Amino acid sequence: MIRVLLAEDQAMVRQGLKMMIETDKEIQVTGEAVNGKEAVALCESQAFDLIIMDIRMPVMDGLEATRIILSRRPESKVLILTTFNDDEYALEALKSGACGYLLKDADTSELIRSIHSCMEGGLVLEDQVAANILPKLMKGAVQEKADASLTPRELDIIYRIGEGRSNREISDELALSVGTVKNHISIILDKLELRDRTQIAIYAIRHGLV
Repeated sequence: MIRVLLAEDQAMVRQGLKMMIETDKEIQVTGEAVNGKEAVALCESQAFDLIIMDIRMPVMDGLEATRIILSRRPESKVLILTTFNDDEYALEALKSGACGYLLKDADTSELIRSIHSCMEGGLVLEDQVAANILPKLMKGAVQEKADASLTPRELDIIYRIGEGRSNREISDELALSVGTVKNHISIILDKLELRDRTQIAIYAIRHGLV
């Protein structure tokens, strides 16, 4: 069961999202927050697999809440769900460690698919958002060279993370076990001094590896 925290300041939106999400029997909304500060507090007292986070909320916004939550609970996933198709918000969300940036006009199947993708280690980006921010992430890619200590296998994995592949997809493509893929990712994070696989994806784009 995937335990989800909904962080959204509008009650009607929360209720609608809960109904949409729980059409999938593998997902359950086990917590609700009306602002970022409340989301942070709930994550301190309860365990959630994934937080669906709005950006603009009173008291504390979603980006700050994402940074705090992932600094304290790096095993959690945060999926940004917002009305704002804003390049800077999307970039900041990814830099903060969010596993995806989705707009609220997404339908039920897209939202559920995005939740499962995040849980499997994928990176979720709305098509129109990706089209806007990927060119920005690629600026300077030619000038920046990838770390020379990375092995060919590690570069293969970084490339696939940059393409948005999940751990299972990477393991299938490279004929490795999921555990081996996870071990490689841990080594990559240590070598590059990165926090999570979202930052690996950004690294891949910035260094022209995808």
